[in-house]
Amino acid sequence: MEIGAQNTADISHLVTQYRAVPGGLLPLLHAIQAELGYVPDATVPAIATGLNLSRAEVHGVISFYHDFKTHPVGQHTVQICRAEACQSMGSRQLEAHAKALLGVDYHETTEDGAITLEPVYCLGNCACSPSVRINNDIYARVDAERFDDLMADISAPAGEPK
Repeated sequence: MEIGAQNTADISHLVTQYRAVPGGLLPLLHAIQAELGYVPDATVPAIATGLNLSRAEVHGVISFYHDFKTHPVGQHTVQICRAEACQSMGSRQLEAHAKALLGVDYHETTEDGAITLEPVYCLGNCACSPSVRINNDIYARVDAERFDDLMADISAPAGEPK
């Protein structure tokens, strides 16, 4: 996938910025994802060369950490906890409801590009299961009705009451 001239320049600038930072690969990958929304495969050679690493080392780090995305994702990321506490309190039913409502499976994005659905394996909110994270906000005791309300809130056009 092409990343474009401006993005290539941005990546080069970021690589230069993190080149001298000890252990700079992780902060660099976070910076690239913050800039582009994901870490394109096309950036791996430049990162490897800039940090004097092999392409395999860079790819290994990207693929090891599930928070790094290698393809564009939705405007909003919705994660449903799949850990045991949440499962015991209904997250499997919530998961089925979310997939049906959004018309996507895990690791997929809605047709309008608004929402990417992801599994997560503990949000640290076990006492308030089941939990959902939308972007950086965690919501507790989410059932199908509350999930619908949360999706309506993030789907509302800017400026409209939620």
